[in-house]
Amino acid sequence: METIPSLFRGAIELHDLRPAVARFDPESGSDPAPWSYRDLAARVYGLAARLRAADVAPGDRVAVLAENEPAFLVAYFAAPWIGAVLQPLNHRLAFPELVGVLEDAETSVLLPTRTFRERAAELGERTGVRVLEADSDAGAEDAPEPAAVAPGDLAQLYHTSGTTGRPKGVLLTHRNVCAHARAAARELALSPADRWGHFAPLFHLADAWATFAITAVGGLHVMLPRFRAGDVLSAIERERVTLTNLVPTMLTALVAEAPACDFDPSSLRALLSGGAPITPALVRRIVDVFGCEYVQTYGMTETSPYLTLSLLSAAQRELPADERLRLSARTGRPFSGVELEVVDDAGARVPADDRAVGEIRVRGATVSPGYWRNPEETAAAHRDGWLYTGDLAVVDASGSIDIVDRRKDVILTGGETVYSTEVERVLAEHAAVREVAVFGVPDETWGELVAATVVLEPGCAATPDELAGWCRARIAGFKTPRRVSFREGLPRTGSGKVAKAVLREEASNGGSPCTTLVRRDP
Repeated sequence: METIPSLFRGAIELHDLRPAVARFDPESGSDPAPWSYRDLAARVYGLAARLRAADVAPGDRVAVLAENEPAFLVAYFAAPWIGAVLQPLNHRLAFPELVGVLEDAETSVLLPTRTFRERAAELGERTGVRVLEADSDAGAEDAPEPAAVAPGDLAQLYHTSGTTGRPKGVLLTHRNVCAHARAAARELALSPADRWGHFAPLFHLADAWATFAITAVGGLHVMLPRFRAGDVLSAIERERVTLTNLVPTMLTALVAEAPACDFDPSSLRALLSGGAPITPALVRRIVDVFGCEYVQTYGMTETSPYLTLSLLSAAQRELPADERLRLSARTGRPFSGVELEVVDDAGARVPADDRAVGEIRVRGATVSPGYWRNPEETAAAHRDGWLYTGDLAVVDASGSIDIVDRRKDVILTGGETVYSTEVERVLAEHAAVREVAVFGVPDETWGELVAATVVLEPGCAATPDELAGWCRARIAGFKTPRRVSFREGLPRTGSGKVAKAVLREEASNGGSPCTTLVRRDP
């Protein structure tokens, strides 16, 4: 069974002088001297030697504080080379949150890039963590002796975004990471011709998984320090990017920006999306603008991440366009090597009728063994050999699933069950709606009211009653939002997910001045 060092060593031997890393500079374009795989190896070996010289031992946690820089890519391979555990940090966290994460992990060394040098120094002073600069051009022609790591050894430690409470440290082993990389390469038919756009944050697995899969096949990593829609469109054209994975809010921004840009998207063969459900309306716009295949993905940090893909079968590709779009927007069928079931509260599989709702549970080589020093959370999520995801879904006769809600986001109003995803999809079809989040707020009479926070398209207008009427014409009255508020943007976690907890708290405290109760049905 592979480990990250063996995967990396094999890639270097096979691809040697092939281009490996290109840094896209939004000001001047691409780095004039992209790294080859030999160049990448020299920098990995150089950082591994510096970490070992700093007395970093196998099992020690090595944190990285960086944007999407080549140095981040280097750290993903250098730390496991010496048996250390890489700890990617969400640089968007507040200072006290970063302190808490470092202290929880008992981090040994912090690797900042130049952008975060001052913050890293403050973190080191506060926590006692040693600081070692990440972005050094110092390389090593000869590989230091790799640590004797086993597939089951810990390779990475990710702290979740904390949407359900205090962030938890998710453990990923060498087996988890390598099994996922090989499965992704098979599923997406990755090859040396592929050029992956690292546009989503590398501290999150929505993008980080490609570090290993693209390297394994000898593809090119295109690095963009931070997401800006115009810069992404330029990078796609200039670097001939073939694939990338983004969250829906990023895709929304790209679709909105594209009409103002004269760019060529013809290099793209697929755009992937994950991190949140997506509406068929947005999928339609993506396909129209970019002219490539769209693939919905679903996964978790705890599963390395992918659990499903909405890749269409050969027969499905022959269906009418509207039906293809509908299927592409579903959560999709199980990812290679993942055993997935949708079960009721007793653990029995729900009928495959696309109506019965159950919780998704999974097992396989890509599933995390648990949480960092948290046996209670590990036991709660891992039961009878399965990881219970907390996601509720339906499943059809073909085995394709579709998520209807997070268990914690289900709305119970007047004895009726409302799934927020269904209401969000209906509202997203309205021409004036750019983004929407639906959630429940406490109510003395009904238990909970259905509430919606809407971001309107620029230059468009809509009233709460207009949007409620739109919903009433398409779904049951009890599912229609009774509170509607408007925002310029939705609050999000560091991984790009909508922070519904923030919206619930805001609505429970009376909402914003633009919150309106809509009329009831006569």
